[in-house]
Amino acid sequence: MDYYAGIDVSLEQSSVCVVDSSGKIVRETKVASEPEALLQHFADLGLPVIRVGLEAGPLSQWLREGLGDAGFEVVLLETRHVKAALSAMPVKTDRKDARGIAQLLRMGWYRPVHAKSADAQEVRALLVGRKLLQAKLLDVELSIRGILRGYGLKVGEVSRGRFEARIRQLIEGHDMLATVIGAMLQARAALWNEFTRLHRAMLKIARADPVCHRLMSAPGV
Repeated sequence: MDYYAGIDVSLEQSSVCVVDSSGKIVRETKVASEPEALLQHFADLGLPVIRVGLEAGPLSQWLREGLGDAGFEVVLLETRHVKAALSAMPVKTDRKDARGIAQLLRMGWYRPVHAKSADAQEVRALLVGRKLLQAKLLDVELSIRGILRGYGLKVGEVSRGRFEARIRQLIEGHDMLATVIGAMLQARAALWNEFTRLHRAMLKIARADPVCHRLMSAPGV
């Protein structure tokens, strides 16, 4: 007989439900959200689990890789599809979600999500980090402009490279502004240094990619 496992992933512990091909629940439990713990659970179970399903999420990709490397067929389920399929349940719990995922696997009523490769995850992490630093850098610059505007000090149009010099010129002779804005300029400098480091790493990847390299040759890209 074939068996199917549904896993509702949480940060610390995940709910696991195993059903047989007739839909009967064989085992329900909570397991640490670690590939090793899940593999040990299935080993102790001693049943031929032919498919494992996880709702797509931040931890799911990592767990899928660990289970897949051990030989399990792992499916990432599309989040909105799972939510719609399980919306009829009167009470929503992690345990019932795991049960529902297992039944969806058994019946084939699921929409698989593409699993990102390790390289793709690394590129995404780089882009997310770069975008965050860029946004915080802009926040600091706009905040500095806003504070100075309250004193009638207008920064005007200035390049990013000359921004700090222009600000220090404006706050000269203002002790309190020198203290406050000086601290913000130090934070800006740290953000700028780390942003440029990630930006260079992104450009290196883009230039090595044939598709990105072709797009970068187009005017305005």
